[in-house]
Amino acid sequence: MTAIICGIDVSSAWLDIDLRGLTLPPQRFANTAEGIAALAELCHRHGASLAVMEASGGYEHLAHGLLWAQGIPAAIVNARMVHDFAKSMGSLEKTDRIDATMIAWFAEVRRIVPQPPAGETQARLAAWVTRLRQLIATRTVQQQQLRLVTEVDVLAEGKRTIAYLTDCCRDLEQRIAQVIAVDPLWAALDAAFREIKGVAARTVSQLMAELPEIGTLSAKAIGKLVGLAPLADDSGKRAGARHIRGGRGSVRAILFVVAEVVRRHNADFAAFHDRLIAAGKPKMVARIALAHKLLTRLNAKARDARQRFASA
Repeated sequence: MTAIICGIDVSSAWLDIDLRGLTLPPQRFANTAEGIAALAELCHRHGASLAVMEASGGYEHLAHGLLWAQGIPAAIVNARMVHDFAKSMGSLEKTDRIDATMIAWFAEVRRIVPQPPAGETQARLAAWVTRLRQLIATRTVQQQQLRLVTEVDVLAEGKRTIAYLTDCCRDLEQRIAQVIAVDPLWAALDAAFREIKGVAARTVSQLMAELPEIGTLSAKAIGKLVGLAPLADDSGKRAGARHIRGGRGSVRAILFVVAEVVRRHNADFAAFHDRLIAAGKPKMVARIALAHKLLTRLNAKARDARQRFASA
């Protein structure tokens, strides 16, 4: 029996759906709790075993969570991969209905499995870490804008704004630290990560919020997930240059920064970087390799901490 997959094209207001394996007229539901409840009822009625939607800038989170709560396993997939899949299948038109059909077809071909939503604590941590990153970025912009200000009153107002943002950042950092401290596993991971000199609280919180898989995957898999694993580009006799692509950009960005700090405090990281530069590797290649080495080390620390926690 062919599995029924519900492909969902998500927008801010609507959920357009296609039930792969059935011939039904186009259907649209409001992207609200009531609309999602009606969608779940439809999936139950037709025996859908999986609902799949693209990552859509956050608009997908409500549907993903509520469908799981109402007994419909759901997954979120990469929008670019679905788009490339549609082109490879010769689908050049784009409507909400066509997108839903392609999402369901993609899920069938790729054998997408359900992905449970983050727990309440994980979701709260992720939201706070995201907000902290936004405030830090806003503060940086404010600091840059004041560099050329000479008007005394304007300068004073700008400094008050920066001071306020700094207080907000400190408050969020304390909240995040408290969330991590009260969770036994997170506390164990926190201690393990900080064994690497140069890894501080902000790095730890971002890893836990945005890379919860750390310590559960192989070094190769975690590198691909973050987007730090160089991808082959060979054909016939041509050996193309390896490049990184995709992955979790925010995690990758902080690893680039922290890897430089770690290099200054750890002899093995410094020696690794120096060998690459001495071998004539471009600075960006060395930077990527250093971040990848740090990720591998963090993943190993997390794996060991998880094993100790499980056996305790």
